[in-house]
Amino acid sequence: MAEVTGVVLEQLPSSLYRVRVEGGSQVTAHIADRMDRNFIRVLVGDRVRIELSPVDSGRGRIVEKLV
Repeated sequence: MAEVTGVVLEQLPSSLYRVRVEGGSQVTAHIADRMDRNFIRVLVGDRVRIELSPVDSGRGRIVEKLV
């Protein structure tokens, strides 16, 4: 899986987020289970690290909230 960083643009229904990644493209991402179990909240404007899906490059998983 490829890892990229990006900024959260908007929060979508069903715990999905729209994220603008470094290259300028937009990705739809959900929160990784590890972050959800530890109650880490992701808000619009936060910088995050995403693992992109090997099957669909438009989908991903938020694995870390960057400071």
